[in-house]
Amino acid sequence: MTTVSAAQPEPTATVAPAAPGPSGEKKTSVATRLIGLTGHWAVRLGLVVVALVWLMPTVGLLSSSLRSPEDIGVSGWWSVFDLNSSFPWVLDAGQFTGENYSALLSNELVTGSLFTTLLITIPSTITVVVIGALAGYAFAWLEFPGRDWCFLIVVGLLVVPVQVALIPVAKLFNTLGLFETTAGVVVFHTAFGLPFAVFLLRNFFAEIPRELLEAARLDGAGEIRLFTRVVMPLGGPAIASLGIFQFLWVWNDMLVALIFADSSNPPITVALQQQVRQFGNNIDVLAPGAFVSMIIPLIVFFAFQRQFVSGMMAGAVK
Repeated sequence: MTTVSAAQPEPTATVAPAAPGPSGEKKTSVATRLIGLTGHWAVRLGLVVVALVWLMPTVGLLSSSLRSPEDIGVSGWWSVFDLNSSFPWVLDAGQFTGENYSALLSNELVTGSLFTTLLITIPSTITVVVIGALAGYAFAWLEFPGRDWCFLIVVGLLVVPVQVALIPVAKLFNTLGLFETTAGVVVFHTAFGLPFAVFLLRNFFAEIPRELLEAARLDGAGEIRLFTRVVMPLGGPAIASLGIFQFLWVWNDMLVALIFADSSNPPITVALQQQVRQFGNNIDVLAPGAFVSMIIPLIVFFAFQRQFVSGMMAGAVK
């Protein structure tokens, strides 16, 4: 009896990929490497030059705030560098004095204006962030009649310039008793900061995965708990970016403060402008006052720089 065994598959030989021959090799030429290296350092050099040019006004203002009015009238701020030294970047410490900042601290108008600016900036920033976050969440994840039309109206308000509303709002504030008050300035900045806040946060919250919110709802989370425990932590970078934007806009504003703020207790921008008008060359107060007015927003920006960059890059990379 003949037994027929099942045919076994013939082993297939594994062919190793052939090494690329000399003709197929891709070699990078020395010229290409040099161009790539040169381009890399050229970009770095360009960034350094841009950074130095951007910082030059700040350095000039700082040096002017530490020099006496007599020295400022004789030479420019760059004379603080001892050019006769072997190292041109060595500072001439003999020109520096702290009398300007002593004069600034003794000027009640300027010191009081810093406190007034904080009273305007902090409430305006917090109010815009809180209301903008709530409205952004509602437009992103809540269903209600007319939601899309309301959001289109909010987007349309972004193109309304501040100058158009100055006279109507001034008449309204005069009727309500808010004209030339700190509360009136806060209300104005809040109203004109909300459209951008709602637009920014709504688009950020809409990128949150729906499955994550549905899982939280299945666990019994209500809308308030969902907003505070899920949406707000995930929206931290965007909220930080919005807070920085609003803080810088309100702190550096002069037009709204000049019209609606109390002239006897103005913000720092108006106070410095009054110094120019009254004293003309009161440089010993103007220079340190301008530097303090500029350095505070810079401190806020660099303190939240990581969150600011994360918020700006949100949605750029999937």
